[in-house]
Amino acid sequence: MPQHAPLIIDVSGTTLTPADRRRLAHPLVGGVIHFARNWQSREQLCALNAAIKSIRPDVLIAVDQEGGRVQRFRTDGFTHLPPMHALGELWLQDALPATLAATACGYVLGTELRACGVDLSFTPVLDLGYGGSSVIGDRAFARDPRVVSLLAKSLMHGLLQAGMHNCGKHFPGHGFVKADSHHAVPIDPRSLKAILAEDAAPYPWLGSSLASVMPAHVVYPKVDARPAGFSARWLQDILRGKLGFGGAIFSDDLSMAGARVLEGQELSYTQAALAALQAGCDMVLLCNQSVDGGSALDALLAGLTEAQIKNQWQPSEASELRRRALLPVGPALDWDALMRHPAYMQAVFQVP
Repeated sequence: MPQHAPLIIDVSGTTLTPADRRRLAHPLVGGVIHFARNWQSREQLCALNAAIKSIRPDVLIAVDQEGGRVQRFRTDGFTHLPPMHALGELWLQDALPATLAATACGYVLGTELRACGVDLSFTPVLDLGYGGSSVIGDRAFARDPRVVSLLAKSLMHGLLQAGMHNCGKHFPGHGFVKADSHHAVPIDPRSLKAILAEDAAPYPWLGSSLASVMPAHVVYPKVDARPAGFSARWLQDILRGKLGFGGAIFSDDLSMAGARVLEGQELSYTQAALAALQAGCDMVLLCNQSVDGGSALDALLAGLTEAQIKNQWQPSEASELRRRALLPVGPALDWDALMRHPAYMQAVFQVP
């Protein structure tokens, strides 16, 4: 049985420290998520990712690279991608050019990241653009779930052409609530029927094209008292059971304020990770904790190891297979070869 490595962590800077190397070698670490502080140049990013892979060849290197204001790497040749709302606006003018532009965005996004050694971007955003959410805002394609689904599928097609998988977020939907789950616990008062008819509709419509999903740190009290990322009702009964999703499930960042309050009680990182894994997440993210010495990361590694020894949590072979299935498909072009590649040159021209 392959060792289940459920933790996605970050590293502290533009090169690996001894503490970063020690954590990456831990058998419970299955991935790394990069942030803007891990970026200096393409050459530096390639070297950092090569160093990570030299420690753990199977580790999943990920980033939030959506376009618009959520684009961690945006200099030294990286294409400035539009916010997804721009593709929705293009759809209102002419649907077919909008799908072509979405595919081009996905292809450019995926090939540029892969040329620098990044395996996965946490994209596309499937939240609906209601207009009231500051944290979602122009990250959403559109208000109509049908438009969201078709543009997301086009973007995912471009990613697949680049050999990269995808992650739909934030299940079942973060767009309706105004509160930002980075700082508070948003409450969505609607019924399950209303949510499935609107916000969650893209998930079954995208079907097997959807490789992974990230649930929202939002409470939907008419469905469950727990936020979706800690809810077996949402993840196992609805997402896997009712909607038939078979891919990987990531928790959203456990350092967010909305992530560690469960039924009125504030949890430790270990308690939050265990709650997410027990609810049905395959992998859990703890972000931005390596910068101040990494004590929170070390405590989580120790806590999850202790929980495994005490049989409070057991690794899942199915979860590990889902994690490994997210690694890229086929070899990547290096940057210089990519810049001369006809499909890339055509796609860059089609990015709005």
